[in-house]
Amino acid sequence: MRSVGVEEELLLVDRQSGEPRALSAAVLAAASRDPLGNGEVFESELQRQQLEFATSPRTDMRDLEEEIRRWRAEAARHAEGVDASVAALATSPLEVDPALGTDKRHQWLKEHFGLTAQEQLTCGCHVHVSVESDEEGVGVLDRIRPWLPVLLALSANSPFWQGEDSGYSSYRNRVWGRWPSAGPVEVFGSADRYHEQVADMIASGALLDEGMVYFDARLSKAYPTVEIRVADVCLDPSTTVLLATLIRGLVDTAAREWRDGVPPTRHGVALLRLASWRAARSGLEGELIHPVTMRPAPAEAVVRALFDHVRDALDENGDTMPAQTALAGLLETGNGARVQRQLLHRTGSLRSVVAECVRRTLA
Repeated sequence: MRSVGVEEELLLVDRQSGEPRALSAAVLAAASRDPLGNGEVFESELQRQQLEFATSPRTDMRDLEEEIRRWRAEAARHAEGVDASVAALATSPLEVDPALGTDKRHQWLKEHFGLTAQEQLTCGCHVHVSVESDEEGVGVLDRIRPWLPVLLALSANSPFWQGEDSGYSSYRNRVWGRWPSAGPVEVFGSADRYHEQVADMIASGALLDEGMVYFDARLSKAYPTVEIRVADVCLDPSTTVLLATLIRGLVDTAAREWRDGVPPTRHGVALLRLASWRAARSGLEGELIHPVTMRPAPAEAVVRALFDHVRDALDENGDTMPAQTALAGLLETGNGARVQRQLLHRTGSLRSVVAECVRRTLA
């Protein structure tokens, strides 16, 4: 059974006002003094209003959920010491002046990308799934491309931007797409072609290094995994686990197709970009672009198509019933974007939205 690891980026907010606070250094310092020695799981991110953690590789999704909840709680404990909280929000509902990191890498990004770097305060969820080789990994990447927008729709958790409703379910996706290396990619066909493409991108001088290859899904440069990077950080940890479960099913399904010589779907990047836009705009409301037909279809039908596509893999991994239950719950209650909008409608206050999302992050 393939192992799965998750990276989550969390927003650091003031405990009273809910406004993002540039306190990552202080929180990391507190974590480093933890007598239990767990500080190494936390890292800084592009902006100082963010904190990231990474789980261990897991094969049992119950263990994965337990670890996600544990590190969210630990992040909150360390943040509390500097009068802050953590929120699993992919963008800040309240107005914010992002505070870029001060190290050499971040300053290079600021110099070369201007407002794209300075305004980039977004929190994502990255899911790593183990693969046996780069060849298998690229075979997987080639075959999961049309399904990635569905994952974005499921995870969408960023309707607000600088105090306003963006009109999108995942505005994070639109902001992240400003990076020149972000988004969907073509079919590579081989690991050699993948690595050649990455090398050419770096040689162009537009990117600092391989860490700036921001494809929606890529080979990890540090681990023997494929890294699916398309999702917003999810408000509820159970949604993160559902996402990881479906992604492992996608990887298993794609790897089997690759071994059996089933060719990847040849949808062009232009169509995949439209599918990503539609998913970011709609989330689970209205229509999505169906990954097979590339035509509009009700969001629930498209989500069911994803489930059916990976059903055999879910069965083999013993994930079918938990995934089915979690998916039914998500379709009924809605993703983070719907929850945030409902909270605003009920309270009339974005500060109240943040406060409730802080609570739900740890629920």
